[in-house]
Amino acid sequence: MATVLSVSGSPSVSSRTAKLLRHLDTRLAAQGHEVIPLDVRTIPAEALLGADFKHPAIVEATELFARADGVVIGTPVYKAAYSGVLKALLDLLPQYALTGKTVLPLVTGGSTAHVLALDYALRPVLNSMGAAHIVQGWFTLDTDITTGEDGGITVAPATAEALTHVVDQFSAALGSAPLLAAAG
Repeated sequence: MATVLSVSGSPSVSSRTAKLLRHLDTRLAAQGHEVIPLDVRTIPAEALLGADFKHPAIVEATELFARADGVVIGTPVYKAAYSGVLKALLDLLPQYALTGKTVLPLVTGGSTAHVLALDYALRPVLNSMGAAHIVQGWFTLDTDITTGEDGGITVAPATAEALTHVVDQFSAALGSAPLLAAAG
């Protein structure tokens, strides 16, 4: 069993990115992983923007990264790149905070024109932070994520299948228990 830190880099309370991550966390937990969610938006802005390395929330986030065997990083696309709030957190982590870690990058956006943000904006930063293995990531269109009145989400079938595949690859890279049947 691996410890997985699931990081949402969305600044929005009603974020589809965060809801998608929590949905995928369920699959990882069912595969025997300990999953720890982290919504960067909950870290005080003064700590992030003031680069307060000693702030308890920054210290805790740094410890969570250190403790994790694997990290799922999800972000919406803003201006063809990952979110500023995610950038602020990554800037405050130690330079090689991802050393020895398996990382799954996930990006959500409103148009397929943003699909390259995954490989040209997010992946290089994760690589520069020492990630041991960055598995195939996935870009999900906002329109493929529907939020129900109960707050739960439904993912379009083709996207759900693709996400199951990338999450299972990530899980296998962590040395997980046997994989589950695809979610229907």
